[in-house]
Amino acid sequence: MLLVYTHKITPRFSFVMKQIFQRILGIEVSFTAKVEDFIKHSGPKITYTKLPLQNEFFIRSNDLLFEQGINDLKIKMGDWEGTPCFFTAGERSSIPFDIFSASFYLLTRYEEYLPHVKDSHGRFPPTESLAYKNKFLQAPVVDIWALKLLKKLKERFPDLQHTQKQYKYTSVIDVTSSHCFANKGFGRSIAGLFFDLSSFKFKRVFERISVLFHPEKDPYNNYDWLIDTHKKYGITCLYFFQFAAYSTFDKNISINNNKFIYLIKSISDYSKVSLSASYSSFGNLELLKKEKKALSNVLNRPVNSSRLRYNRVDIPSTYRDLVDAEFTDDYTMGYTHEVGFRASTSHPFYFYDINLEVQQPIKVHPFAIHDYAFLKMNNEQEVKNKIATLYEQVNAVNGSFTTIFSNELFGETSIISWREIYEYMLSNYHV
Repeated sequence: MLLVYTHKITPRFSFVMKQIFQRILGIEVSFTAKVEDFIKHSGPKITYTKLPLQNEFFIRSNDLLFEQGINDLKIKMGDWEGTPCFFTAGERSSIPFDIFSASFYLLTRYEEYLPHVKDSHGRFPPTESLAYKNKFLQAPVVDIWALKLLKKLKERFPDLQHTQKQYKYTSVIDVTSSHCFANKGFGRSIAGLFFDLSSFKFKRVFERISVLFHPEKDPYNNYDWLIDTHKKYGITCLYFFQFAAYSTFDKNISINNNKFIYLIKSISDYSKVSLSASYSSFGNLELLKKEKKALSNVLNRPVNSSRLRYNRVDIPSTYRDLVDAEFTDDYTMGYTHEVGFRASTSHPFYFYDINLEVQQPIKVHPFAIHDYAFLKMNNEQEVKNKIATLYEQVNAVNGSFTTIFSNELFGETSIISWREIYEYMLSNYHV
């Protein structure tokens, strides 16, 4: 067991120690603020304070884990053997920066508590992030730091026991529009037809009329292909269905449509189905609970996982709402139009609420890829190269590679075959 000595054990300190040592590195860890207990300990140990006690493994602490609330921190970037880092620690420290404070800053999304200009959907822009500005958004630096720390600890303590984590792939399918034309009712179909005509979208008019007579040909109806593909590669996929009333940004099938209900139930026979919370439920706890209950009633089982429409996350209020709605897992931690690691980790972690100074009981599953981020790319090879690069980053740290694709994209006519891209990804990176 690894023992960490510090002058004060705070909720922040406990949160980040458990995440790095237990959940990322698989090391049993305990803490103490008593010098005598630290000195008596004969196994591996670290001092995390301003000054070392003796000649032990020492990491000089920044003040961040012992503060409360939010401060406008001045971040100066450094380098640790080719990996970006910050919160430098000085020459006496066994590593050149405070890995624990830096990890806390990134995992908690500390910068999203600070004043910033949100985008048109109320989201934190990726271009405002420390990771984007310093070109490490596509590297899970918290995981990289942790493994480099493990190497240093093993050099000092060869008998240090740890359980190595295994690479894991998770495919998420977002279903916010289950069909493009079918099952939308007479009124919406006629309105859509006239809109297409007035916009001179004659190809879409032809497709719409064709689907009205042959609903199985709806371009978004990719479910049989998805089920067969997942079976082929032994993938257990997570489907997130939107189950909400129609609105400006929520245009799925009516929740009272029997064919839509049948689709959800049939998918749940093969895969786990959870809730893609509507745009309208953002900041509306009662509506969020209502959508969760409605989907749960269809499935006849609890719905514990969530995704937010358009990846809308307002920290910390969004996660407080998810906790109050009794979700246990969330898959919204990432950016829609940029690939990479929003929280600089590929490993799941619990959400830490800085304003309340408490770890909330919801596990955050960060994703590395949202399919919309690929729309600005020019060809299939460019997309495949980017997927390969991200996979290599995650596999190198024994992390969790989570990708978000929508049934809509698989039905779009494009110079890029998104079905081919998806199958390429599954065939190469699912294990």
